[in-house]
Amino acid sequence: MNKSAFNIPNSLTVIRVLVVPFFIYCLFQVGIVYKIIALAIFILASVTDFIDGYLARKWNQETEFGKFLDPLADKILVVSAFAAFIILYAQIEVWMVLLIILRDMLITSLRYLAIIQGSSMKTSKMGKVKTAVQMISIILILFSFIVVSTGKSKAINQIYIDGSNTGKFVFQIAGENFEKFTKNPNFPNNLKVTEWIDGLASFFPYYIMLITTIITVLSGIKYLLSNYYLFKPSEILKLYRRKK
Repeated sequence: MNKSAFNIPNSLTVIRVLVVPFFIYCLFQVGIVYKIIALAIFILASVTDFIDGYLARKWNQETEFGKFLDPLADKILVVSAFAAFIILYAQIEVWMVLLIILRDMLITSLRYLAIIQGSSMKTSKMGKVKTAVQMISIILILFSFIVVSTGKSKAINQIYIDGSNTGKFVFQIAGENFEKFTKNPNFPNNLKVTEWIDGLASFFPYYIMLITTIITVLSGIKYLLSNYYLFKPSEILKLYRRKK
C-alpha cells in the first residue's frame, strides 16, 4: 500500500469498518439506549459510504486501495447487521441472509476474475440501488424495534417462534399478523399510536427484509448478465495460457 492510499476518503472507509464491532456490541445489549446508539452508529457509517466516494471523485483521490476497501466495508457492515438480526429477531430468516452473502461472494469472485484476466467488470446502477436498499432496510428494522417496547418486542418474537414450532413458515406467520392488523375493528383511522406501532412491528421487518433479499438477488443476476464475457472459453483459455 503506497502513501496515496492515506487520504480522507480512504480514512472514512476504514472508520466504517472499525465501528462495526461497536455497532454489534450495542445491538446485543439490553435497553433502548443501546439500540439508539446502534442505530446512530449505523446511520453515520452509512453516510460515510456516500461521502467517501464523493470526496474521492471531487478531490481526485481515487486509489486502488479505496476501490478494493469501499465495497468490502459495505459488505462487512451490512452482513454483520443482517447476521445479528437472525439471532435477535425471529422474523429474519437464515436463508435471506445466506442469499445476500452468496451474492456478495459471487460478485467478489467475479471482480477477482476480471482482475486476473486483465479485464474490467461492468458495474450496474442496480448495485448502488441494492446497497441503498440494504442500508435503508437495516435502519427501518432497527427503528421498528426501538419504538416498540421491550416486552412487546419479545411477545412478537415469541409469536414467530411458537408458529415455527408448529410447522408454520415465517411467511405464513407474517401474513397472519398482517391480516390481524388490517382486520382490527379500529383500523385504520381509530387505531391508537401504540397499536399502529405494535401492529406494524409484527410483520413489517419480515416484508422489508424479503424485498431487500429479492432486490439483492436481482442485482447479482444483473451483474452476471452484464459480465458474461468473463466466462467465455476464449477468456478462460487466455488466463490458462498466461498462468503457464
